[in-house]
Amino acid sequence: MAVPKRKVSKQRGNKRFASNYKVTAPTLVECPQCHEMKQSHRVCKKCGYYDGVQVVANDTEKE
Repeated sequence: MAVPKRKVSKQRGNKRFASNYKVTAPTLVECPQCHEMKQSHRVCKKCGYYDGVQVVANDTEKE
């Protein structure tokens, strides 16, 4: 049975796993209220709606 001759350092191990790591872009969907792009299952930053209900009151609508 194969046994490592020396301890693998943290830096070497982290390099091995980091070489396969890729960040994925968040999935964006169109807000049905204001038609801005937003992340799915999140409150819209522009209009404050989620699932057809206004959850957050924005001051930008008063202007």
